Amino acid sequence: MHHNDTGLQLRAGGTYVSSQARRHDTAGSGLPRLFTPADVAEAIGCSAWWVKEQARQHRVPFTRLGGAYRFTAEHFAEIIRLFEERPPTTRASVSSVPVSAAHSVPLDRAVPISAQLRPRPPRRSSQPRSSAAA
Repeated sequence: MHHNDTGLQLRAGGTYVSSQARRHDTAGSGLPRLFTPADVAEAIGCSAWWVKEQARQHRVPFTRLGGAYRFTAEHFAEIIRLFEERPPTTRASVSSVPVSAAHSVPLDRAVPISAQLRPRPPRRSSQPRSSAAA
């Protein structure tokens, strides 16, 4: 068994077992161990609320028994895979147009002066002042 910092142990065959599951293991009963949201949260370093919210929004696989969210070792492994981020497989394509050709039009001549925006005076300066405000 391989130990990690999350409290889960990786068994042979790629299944994870929490320290709580090891304490409550039913000595080879053959039944799958179901983890609580708190178990999963502890293992991945987030809050139990976050795990429940992901399950409620159907973003992660889960089992619901008696209205409670439960997770198998396979669910846990799939959750890890779902949120895995990998670097992009291809580099962003570079334009075949040289940079100097793309900016051949001078920026100051790109927009005619008549089309440039001009600020308007604020409304309060054009309204007459009332004597009560002073």
